[in-house]
Amino acid sequence: MLPAMAAKPSIAIVGPGRLGSALAVALRRALYEISGIVSPKNAASKRKAATLARKVRARVSVADDACLKADVIWFCVPDREIKNAAQQLAVAIDWKGKIAFHSSGALLSDELNILRERGAAVGSIHPMMTFVTGAIPSLKGVPFAMEGDVAAIRAARRIARDLGGEAFTISKQHKTAYHAWGSFASPLLVALFVTAEQVARAAGLSAHQARRKMLPIVSQTIANYRTLGPAAAFSGPIVRGDAEIVRKHLQMLRTIPEARKAYLALSQAAMRHLPARNRAQLKSALEG
Repeated sequence: MLPAMAAKPSIAIVGPGRLGSALAVALRRALYEISGIVSPKNAASKRKAATLARKVRARVSVADDACLKADVIWFCVPDREIKNAAQQLAVAIDWKGKIAFHSSGALLSDELNILRERGAAVGSIHPMMTFVTGAIPSLKGVPFAMEGDVAAIRAARRIARDLGGEAFTISKQHKTAYHAWGSFASPLLVALFVTAEQVARAAGLSAHQARRKMLPIVSQTIANYRTLGPAAAFSGPIVRGDAEIVRKHLQMLRTIPEARKAYLALSQAAMRHLPARNRAQLKSALEG
């Protein structure tokens, strides 16, 4: 049984990348002590770690020489590096009574089994948010999906709450579906926008013009989806049942095969899940 932890445990961040940096800053603002930033050995990572450490008043170390006195060790490295990072730190410190998290949306807490075997409670805690260079998002209202040992989940819930997030548990068998859902919500949404830019080029616009000119309709669509729900937010030729316009779209999109495939896939999804008139004619247009 792990001992009860203080209201705000000290936290060390392993990995000074986009996620680790955003979390460290958010945790510091929430009055958590960031006791350490653990960096890979390469010079670029060390520079990032040093910059982040100054922001959050933390000590910098590398995995081979880590001296972490934190209550919580939070692995914020790429998915493929989690197990290796845990192995490197497994013998560096005493893990009894500590909490270890990783933030993969797809992988299980079992990636940290080596630390569990050494007495740590382990868990995965994944904020469903996009982290990119040049932007530090607010975590207020962000869902944090959690899975792992009871003590780790208890600590994770407390931290997510203090960050303004909304914690929820997810079963191991559902993590891959959860992560795929997140992919549709952000990276594949950006891919859709880039595809739309290619169609705009066929209409004589540059990519820059397309981005600027489609932002109002994108913003309103998201606002409608949020306040009205998907059915009421759905507009265009499918909801109107205008099969002839759909045929014209598909004919023009033969010059942009990737966009045509996306159009067909999304139109077929719309036919299954959203309101549409003249379904027989629309189906014929999409299959033609």
